[in-house]
Amino acid sequence: MIAYVLYSGGLDSVIAIKLLQEQNIKVVAVHFTSPFFENEKFCEETAKEQGFRLIVKKLDRKYLNMIKNPLHGYGSAINPCLDCHMHMLNEIKKIAKGGMIITGEVMRQRPFSQKSGDLQLIEKESKLKNKILRPLSAKLLPETIYEKKGIVKREKLLGISGRGRKIQLEFAKKHKLKHLAPAGGCLLADQEFAKKLTDLFKHKKIISDSDLTLLKFGRHFRLSENKIIVGRNENENNKITELKNKGDFIFEVEGMGPTTLLRGKKTKESIKLAAELTLSYSNENDVVVNYGKKQENKIRVKKIKRVELECFKV
Repeated sequence: MIAYVLYSGGLDSVIAIKLLQEQNIKVVAVHFTSPFFENEKFCEETAKEQGFRLIVKKLDRKYLNMIKNPLHGYGSAINPCLDCHMHMLNEIKKIAKGGMIITGEVMRQRPFSQKSGDLQLIEKESKLKNKILRPLSAKLLPETIYEKKGIVKREKLLGISGRGRKIQLEFAKKHKLKHLAPAGGCLLADQEFAKKLTDLFKHKKIISDSDLTLLKFGRHFRLSENKIIVGRNENENNKITELKNKGDFIFEVEGMGPTTLLRGKKTKESIKLAAELTLSYSNENDVVVNYGKKQENKIRVKKIKRVELECFKV
């Protein structure tokens, strides 16, 4: 039987794969990507080095709708961890088609989604009761059907509990396993990113991939239905330019300064504010701001005070 592992590239999931490989079980790792987390390149490199097959799947619009209205609520930011995990399990279930389903979950590691009751709830609502093997905490959990049938030897699995990662780090070092940072990586758990995404949900019904990707870059400002994004460095300036839509305006000063994007209605007020923000974050004072789809227009404005600027900041 093939084991389909929910693979993030993180410490726990890579150990889960190794524990199965040590029992000569064929592994297929499934890595989901979204605008909020994506480690495809690292996962591809690791799969080649450690000898397992990798499937990369992009999460669809249903996933975004789930984030807007999670059944079990959010964690500390806009992270619907329980619903997110169940969504991925339902997706991997379609891929596995009866094969083993494996996760790198560790009992009581995450307060919002990995308590004993949470693990049971996940199995119940995903209709996978006793069908999710968690190799890192298996000895502390009820036997899965894979263990009962002898497909997986329970005695060769682990019994880890809690937030500490000493055992995992020692295991990874011993087996020379490459992995990403042991915790984090999901932007939905970041407070500043959560503010931007919440603002986007509030002001836009139809959200594009570009809208979501732009949340990762620049300083964000809101004027009614208009979004203004000001780059903080050369890399962000380039990204903002790359993500520009046909109807967007780009603003730049004649001199040293940021690239600013205006998305939404192009009113006199929104154009003036975007130009003022561009100048305010530049090294220039009394210069012209070029703007438009191809920066074909010019406007002269004054810098605005930081207090006034903060009124529009997301």
